[in-house]
Amino acid sequence: MNKLNHIAFIMDGNGRWGKRKKRGRNFGHLQGVETVKKIVKSSIKLKIPVVTFYVFSSENWRRPKKEIRFLFKLIHNYFSKEIKSVQSQGIKINILGDLNKLNKNLKDTLKKSIKLTKNNKQIIVNLAINYGARNEILNASKKNKFSPTIKKLEKNLYTKNLPDPDILIRTGGHKRLSNFMLWQLAYSEIFFLKKLWPDFNSKDLGKIITTFRKTKRNFGSI
Repeated sequence: MNKLNHIAFIMDGNGRWGKRKKRGRNFGHLQGVETVKKIVKSSIKLKIPVVTFYVFSSENWRRPKKEIRFLFKLIHNYFSKEIKSVQSQGIKINILGDLNKLNKNLKDTLKKSIKLTKNNKQIIVNLAINYGARNEILNASKKNKFSPTIKKLEKNLYTKNLPDPDILIRTGGHKRLSNFMLWQLAYSEIFFLKKLWPDFNSKDLGKIITTFRKTKRNFGSI
């Protein structure tokens, strides 16, 4: 049976879900947060050490400014109101991405959340915000411009000291990686689902984990 250390999620379909409900894209993002909360609780029960959620990519700046402002306000409000709940569950918050472009209020809130949860050990929840895998790899390689090796480069990735994802789950029907963890996903088992993110649930997660446990992983061998 395969050991499971890390699951990564591309949470696609929030906006489409909201529009299908005739409530707008922002309503879909709001419901997407509820799905994240449910999946984190399920992951704790399943004793998964690390989960990563692709929250906002470096390419998402191309979206309408109004939607971007809503997304950032949603993140800010969540941690402002829910940080006690996060702490009580033993969740350690970690951010993957370049925070320099974010507004001061959001940066301060995220940094405070990281500080307050740094000693929690129940589960590590990575939030990929203003994240782009190509930039991550490029920046890591620049720090090792003289005789870089795989180990040296990995020490400069956002995910240093974390295991690579064993599983990548992408909802929403699209079969692409969208510049997400390109280095770390080299040998991940990938599951593409037609379900939109707000409809994804613990049963779906359980089925994927069951399939993963039975999958023969070769890592290049026979």
